[in-house]
Amino acid sequence: MSKIIAITNQKGGVGKTTTTLNLGAAIAEKGKKVLLVDSDPQASLTISCGVDMTGLDRSLYDAIARENGEDEVTETKHIIISTKIKNVDLLPSNIDLSRAEIEMMNMLDRERVLKFILDPLRKVYEYILIDCPPSLGILTINALTAADDVLIPMETDYLALRGASILINKTIKKVKSKLNPNLKIAGILPTMHNQRTLHAREVLEKLREHFQELVFDTVIKETVIFKESSVDGSSILDYASKSEVAEAYRKLAQEVIKNG
Repeated sequence: MSKIIAITNQKGGVGKTTTTLNLGAAIAEKGKKVLLVDSDPQASLTISCGVDMTGLDRSLYDAIARENGEDEVTETKHIIISTKIKNVDLLPSNIDLSRAEIEMMNMLDRERVLKFILDPLRKVYEYILIDCPPSLGILTINALTAADDVLIPMETDYLALRGASILINKTIKKVKSKLNPNLKIAGILPTMHNQRTLHAREVLEKLREHFQELVFDTVIKETVIFKESSVDGSSILDYASKSEVAEAYRKLAQEVIKNG
């Protein structure tokens, strides 16, 4: 069976895009067919995959427009593009997606638009990873409604810890009760961890103490390699295959597949 995982946190800068790209690459290394979905109008995932934005004339917005019944709109399979990463495809984003948030408000079943788009693709891909915007708007709600699991990257910082509690205890709980009763939490992923600081170590300890088995064993450490690989349009696993952080994402992929 295929698995759709929404990677979300309402706080920006916690590693959602980095996790989507590199977890997808690590899963693909194991021979799985993976689709990355960029549901953020900022298109950070699309850019990180090395896509030339000036030549991108179709995006997730066009798939949403098709669900809205607009004529002469491209089928989703023709919007999906290949990436440099073996076994990994991308449903890209661009600034047009910002219009979708407004247009979807008037659509029937507006919370399930992304689900209608992605469900047919389960036949093609074993894992579909959705990179969500840093907000709890209609695009994020769509991702949570379409997903089987939600993975929460969380910087080891006190304010991020508080935000994760709100996301789990309010937003995800509400989506489960009203839109997607089968939604499960795949886990909380500690990211951007600086083990040299007492604050980061204390937050990681509190995170494990409070959320217990929901926290992945894997911890993603802070490193400049992330920025370098983004500029290169590559995953960490290609750019610095032997690095500690590449091995961390391979370990995370093992956890995700095992838990699935």
